[in-house]
Amino acid sequence: MWKIVSRMLGGIILASILSFGVAAQQAEIEGTIGAQIEAFKADDFEQAFTYATPTLQRLFQSPQNFQRMVTTQYPMVWRPAEVRYLERRAYEGSVFQKVQITDAKGVMFLLLYQMQETDAGWRIAGVQFLEAPGASV
Repeated sequence: MWKIVSRMLGGIILASILSFGVAAQQAEIEGTIGAQIEAFKADDFEQAFTYATPTLQRLFQSPQNFQRMVTTQYPMVWRPAEVRYLERRAYEGSVFQKVQITDAKGVMFLLLYQMQETDAGWRIAGVQFLEAPGASV
């Protein structure tokens, strides 16, 4: 009888630990994305650039190049009216976070953030557009 109770208790403790780990990861990922968006809103592209992975930083070479890309290709991220975090999935060493962003004109965009854990914490490895709900193909 005690073996069964012990196993059940062990299972409950393990589930609690795993749940806490998932919640902590979610908070860290959302924190990184949110901090970058706040830096964009403040036009602090040097700070926003620090939330990119080292690989992405090498690709853009400077915060100024990064700024040009963001303001021309991702203006909804630069000046969002609303940000909602949707589902998140792990795949091949990365975590993909779906984010719904509404711009100042009320247009909704779905973006998929590729996140990678680095020595400095979770960083953004890339962002791609997804089809918005209700959008025609």
